[in-house]
Amino acid sequence: MTYSVTHLSHGETALMRKLNEMFGEVFVDADSYAKHPPSDEYLNKLLGQDAFIALACIVDGIVVGGLVAYELKKFEQQRSEIYIYDLAVREAHQRKGVATALVRKLQGMVRSRGAYVIFVQADKPDDGAIAFYRSLTDHQEDVFHFDIKV
Repeated sequence: MTYSVTHLSHGETALMRKLNEMFGEVFVDADSYAKHPPSDEYLNKLLGQDAFIALACIVDGIVVGGLVAYELKKFEQQRSEIYIYDLAVREAHQRKGVATALVRKLQGMVRSRGAYVIFVQADKPDDGAIAFYRSLTDHQEDVFHFDIKV
């Protein structure tokens, strides 16, 4: 399989929309990813920020996988953490190295930014994601996640 991993940047709103569409399909959550799509202006501003990282894996012009992450600048030391917010691969392309390629691309990009760790959360029932992330590390934390209403 020949694929390329692309770092999306300012002006690539059409590709960002395809990435959103893929997330909605893979996560079976079209409402969150497509019901209220952001404007091109919003996406361009987001894609132009250094702290926002969007990667798309493309095969034959189709987005088959993607990763969105945020760089969190730390205050206690001059370094940053990278939070993988979303990572998904279409079912037909799973277990073919796409997710690993996305994470490896991210690792290469953020090393020069002074990042010291990449972290991600996985839902307990998502055995596939948990197994994948375990394959990338020997360190796992057992944490709670809380959503606090605004």
